[in-house]
Amino acid sequence: MAKTTLDKDLGKVTRLQSATHELSRSIALPGLSVLFLVAVTIFATLVVGDGPLAIYAIIGAVVAGYLALNIGANDVANNMGPAVGSKALPMAAALVIAGICEAAGAILAGGDVVSTVSKGIITPPADLGTVNFILVMTAALFAAAVWINLATVIGAPVSTTHSIVGAVLGSGVAAAGFGVVAWPTLGAIAASWVISPVLGGLVAAGLLGLIKVTILFRQDRIAAARTWVPLLIGLMSGVFTLYMLSKGLSRVWTPSHQTTLTLGAVLALAGWLAARPWVARRAALMDNRRKEVSRLFVLPLICAAALLSFAHGANDVANAVGPLAAIVSATQTGSATIAGDVALPLWVLAIGALGISLGLALFGPRLIRTVGEKITKMDAIRAYCVAQAAAITVLGASTLGLPVSSTHIAIGGIFGVGLLREILTNRGVRRRPNGVPPESLQPSPPSELTERQREKTEKRRLVRRRHAWSIAAAWVVTVPAAGVLAAGMYGLLSVLMRL
Repeated sequence: MAKTTLDKDLGKVTRLQSATHELSRSIALPGLSVLFLVAVTIFATLVVGDGPLAIYAIIGAVVAGYLALNIGANDVANNMGPAVGSKALPMAAALVIAGICEAAGAILAGGDVVSTVSKGIITPPADLGTVNFILVMTAALFAAAVWINLATVIGAPVSTTHSIVGAVLGSGVAAAGFGVVAWPTLGAIAASWVISPVLGGLVAAGLLGLIKVTILFRQDRIAAARTWVPLLIGLMSGVFTLYMLSKGLSRVWTPSHQTTLTLGAVLALAGWLAARPWVARRAALMDNRRKEVSRLFVLPLICAAALLSFAHGANDVANAVGPLAAIVSATQTGSATIAGDVALPLWVLAIGALGISLGLALFGPRLIRTVGEKITKMDAIRAYCVAQAAAITVLGASTLGLPVSSTHIAIGGIFGVGLLREILTNRGVRRRPNGVPPESLQPSPPSELTERQREKTEKRRLVRRRHAWSIAAAWVVTVPAAGVLAAGMYGLLSVLMRL
């Protein structure tokens, strides 16, 4: 039946409305970013004060705000991607939770890693000069921001830690040669980059394997869940408490080691006791099916994702404000020599925290979907394993003061659970129906498989390899690309200073 003129006109109106919405969104989001940077300029002008070098601190604050926006747009996707991909959280709720936890982690627990990034990567020589040192850090901030912005536009979840470390190295070498590089610190950081995704993948796969053996492969999954899910919640409560007391609340209270361990154990026990009746009430209304059991992991997943966001804020705020802290210190002391801990004003952390949260809200959804949906299929159980494993790894690294890549850890966890699931599926260890004995979990001998079953098994690929190669390529390119951009930016700033 041919469309009437009215139908055609209504179709045109609908398409026009959609195009107008997309156009307004494409204009509004950059506009809000510009307003944020204007607010940072005004705020920095008020708090920096007067002085011959004050203008450099203000410029550094604006560039750090720009970098923080891009970190929020790119890197935070690793925190909430699994939760959104598993449908445990809608996008809007994920953005709200991540924004609050990112800001809290940055402000409460960001100090240790900031010190590493700002003064541990390069050691400026005595004859470098204060202005040149400030230009090194400013160039690093701007180059890292530009690179992450480009990566976000093309949809690549690159490491923001790689970006800022590579940028600091590039501008530092351009200013004073390779002798300024702190090779022992750089070696430790580089080792953590390699170890992080492996540990993230192993811990996530281990958690998933534990859940499969203790709950999903049991004949009575509901009874097993009543026992094990509260234990997993208690473990998460204890880990979070230990981190908060040992590092997260160090600006407010620094308890003894014994007190920290005692309170961690108490909170772990409290989490376990609180979870038992909660799990029991919900389990009583569930069927003995995997999908039903998976619902018990939604709340733990949300808590784990929030914990990961807090850890990310504590760890990766260094990428935005570490060089800014060095700039502020240089403008206040008039010296390029960094001795002891870098002074870390609260307003510096606030710029990083607010910028990361705003960047997440404005530009984060695209990469959240990429991380949560494009690598492997997620459900609440797998997503919980990824989030919990990433949180444990990031928290441990942040406690040690190492600026590890949360991108590597989270992506490693996603590949870990996906590959474990793929291995078990291809070996015949699948979900078994109720009442089937455990012996059925053993893979069938090749002689008992039909040709069609064998071909189907050989073709089972539950992890998209092409994403692994593209992500790995982005990781390899990031450090040299950011370094080259920073070296060029330092040269440009030096030329402008001489005009």
